[in-house]
Amino acid sequence: RIGGRHIQGRTSRERKGKEMWHCSVFSISSCFLFLFFFLIPHQNSSSTNALSVDLINTTCKQCTDKSTILSYDFCLTSLQAIPISHVLNLQGLALIAMELAVENATNTVSIIEKMLSSGAFDPFDMECLKDCLELYTDAVAMLLNSIEAFLSKHCDTANVLVSAAMEAATTCEEGFMEEEGEASPLTKENCNLFELSDVALCIINLVSSHSPSLSS
Repeated sequence: RIGGRHIQGRTSRERKGKEMWHCSVFSISSCFLFLFFFLIPHQNSSSTNALSVDLINTTCKQCTDKSTILSYDFCLTSLQAIPISHVLNLQGLALIAMELAVENATNTVSIIEKMLSSGAFDPFDMECLKDCLELYTDAVAMLLNSIEAFLSKHCDTANVLVSAAMEAATTCEEGFMEEEGEASPLTKENCNLFELSDVALCIINLVSSHSPSLSS
């Protein structure tokens, strides 16, 4: 349950997400690099870069083949925002995806706070924005906890937490649809978090399938 609303199943979530908005490809620049500097060895050789590029391409292809909503270009553009030399294995790529989701959710909290203080929205929108602020604040905490769970080799827990953050984006967007004629001012942000979380979930599941002992 997030913000007083129940989390739905993954299939329903993907269907509703597909119907809810059209996601456009965007470019992300991440400022959350601390994990990679300490956890992933730095190598600058061309062979390492080639392996990293191939890993990103292969992973995005696998994830988009499994998803009804995820764009290959979105996945590729998002993951390539991190210097290629930092991506040496699937675990590192999973951390990148979760960090990008944290950045998105954190930035969205700031965006919502500015909207709430702008005085530019009617009472209905203000209530929706307040709900979204709660949802995104919770999402940031859940995504940070998902990273901790992943680093502790609890992939199942990380999966649940990222799924909950993903649902926060859906719930926020749907709140504005409860009144006819209303348009969400957060569609881009909701879409980005939804897809970034989808990428993270896919990679976590790939890591888990390669190392079944990490699923507990």
